[in-house]
Amino acid sequence: MVNSYARTTGIVLVFWNAMLLHDQAVCRGSEPTIPKGRVLVIGIDGVRPDALQIADTPAIDELITAGAFTNNTKILGDRYRDNETISGPGWSSFLTGVWADKHGVNDNTFRGENYDEYPHFFAYLKQAFPKAVTGSFVDWEPIDTFILRDADVREVCPASSQDSLSQKDEKLANKAAEFLAQKNPHAVFVYFGQVDEIGHQDGFHPSVPTYLQALGAVDAHVASLVKAIQSRPEYLAENWLVVISTDHGGRGRKHRGGHDVPEIFTTFLVVSGSSSIQGEIEEPSYIVDVPVTALTHLGVPVDVAWQLDGKAVGIRQEFLSDH
Repeated sequence: MVNSYARTTGIVLVFWNAMLLHDQAVCRGSEPTIPKGRVLVIGIDGVRPDALQIADTPAIDELITAGAFTNNTKILGDRYRDNETISGPGWSSFLTGVWADKHGVNDNTFRGENYDEYPHFFAYLKQAFPKAVTGSFVDWEPIDTFILRDADVREVCPASSQDSLSQKDEKLANKAAEFLAQKNPHAVFVYFGQVDEIGHQDGFHPSVPTYLQALGAVDAHVASLVKAIQSRPEYLAENWLVVISTDHGGRGRKHRGGHDVPEIFTTFLVVSGSSSIQGEIEEPSYIVDVPVTALTHLGVPVDVAWQLDGKAVGIRQEFLSDH
C-alpha cells in the first residue's frame, strides 16, 4: 500500500463513479426478485495492516482511493473474547456477522458450530432474493466444509492438493475471475491463503520481505477480479461493491493467544464501490461488520431476529436512507 491516499487512478475512479449512474433494475412498487446491487467480498488470511501499508499493492490502493478504509478493525468484540485468535472462529465471525458465543466456533476443530441458527451471509441473501446467484472460491477447506452450507458455484482447493497456497490462490483467482466476467453473480466470496502461510513460515511483520511479496501476489489477484467486474457488458448498471478484510494479524510466526496483542487482533477493512463513502472509516469497525455491509449494499433488510452483531460500515448515509 504505497501512498494509498495520494494515488489516484482514472480507471477505478471512473469505474466507481460511473456506477453512481446505475439504473435500478427493480421497478419501484413491485417486489424485487434479485438484489439491488452486487458484491465481491475478498478475505486475505493473516494480514497485518502495518504490512499492508508499505507493501506494493496498487490494486488495493486504487480501491482505497475510490472508497473507504480503516486499519483499526477488530477481530474480537466487546461482549465475547474467549475464542482463539485463529482462522476457525475468525472466518466464522467474518462470514456470519456474529461472535463466537453465537456461531459456536472457538477454535479450528469447529466443535459446537451453530451455523443452522447463524449461517453464512449467503443464506440471508437467498432468503430475501431467491434468484440471487452466489459463488464461493476458497483454498482453506474448512470454510467450504463447515461454514458454507450452500452456493450456486463453489470452488475449493482441497488440503490433499500438492500445490502450495500461492499456486492454489492463483488457480482460485482465475476461476473466480472467469465466474465474475462470464456468469451472473450477485454475491461472491474469494479467500486467499498464502499471506498467512508465509507469516507462519517467515514471520508476520512488515520487515519480512517474503510476507510483503505475498501481499503483492494477492494484490495481483485482486486486480484480476476487479478487471473481471469491469469487463462485464452491463457493469455500469450493476452497482458493484468490493469489501476486503482478514481474519487476524500476527506477531512473530503465530497469532494464537492474541487477545491482548494489537498486531494480532487489529486488522483492516476496505469498502469500495458506488455506495461507499470516500475516505477513512472513523466509526469503530469489526470483522462481523463485513457481511452486514455486504447485505446492506445488496438491499437485504437486516432482521433484528437474526441477532447479528455486525453493522454496515463505510456506506454513505444517503444510500442507507434510500434502502
